[in-house]
Amino acid sequence: PAFGLFLFTIARDPLRIIILIAGAFFWLVSLLLSSLIWFIAVKASDPQDERLQKGLLIFGVMFSVLLQEAFRFLYYKLLRKAIEGLVALSEDGCSPISIQQMAYVAGVGFGLMSGAFSMINLLADALGPGTVGIHGDSQLYFLTSAFMTMVLIFLHTFWGILFFHGCEHRRWWEIAAVVIMHLTVSGSSFCNPLYVGSLVPSYLLMAAAAAWAYLLSGGSAQNLRRFLLCKC
Repeated sequence: PAFGLFLFTIARDPLRIIILIAGAFFWLVSLLLSSLIWFIAVKASDPQDERLQKGLLIFGVMFSVLLQEAFRFLYYKLLRKAIEGLVALSEDGCSPISIQQMAYVAGVGFGLMSGAFSMINLLADALGPGTVGIHGDSQLYFLTSAFMTMVLIFLHTFWGILFFHGCEHRRWWEIAAVVIMHLTVSGSSFCNPLYVGSLVPSYLLMAAAAAWAYLLSGGSAQNLRRFLLCKC
């Protein structure tokens, strides 16, 4: 899905490619910082205390989510300054790209890098040792991981639109909604290997976020109907 979003909506515009790469870099920096803090916390704790280690894992996931959203806000502020610069340099006083388009491209950048790291972790697990399900565990690990990666890519795209809209119009409850949804999706992964407990809520939230982002972007039920019916 990330390749399709990039190919059909971003690849032909150099400015969008730059915004996407910068967004992916911001997500990568947030992951690096959260991983560093979690690594230090684990090394400073007792590795034999399983309850403590699980608590640190939960803390690491929640802290990573909050740090990602903090970097999303920093990226919004950076792009807002960039728009002001583009307007000042343009001959007609208009920016070549709107904040809504920036929000979409930035969201795809976050989702693209998130999906890439999820795939890398999945491939690392595939190297072994052992075979998935050999001890009676679920054999759907790789399949559900692929579906979870896909939903995260789309969610980051929709969250980017919602988050930027909330910042632009100072609707802080929209920003809070994005953070809560992100925490919910990440927290649901602790339900695994009961994959229904993580996939179903994630896809329901994705559908809600997609509808919300569509409406905030100026979409309507009539436009959606005309699109589905292939009418101009």
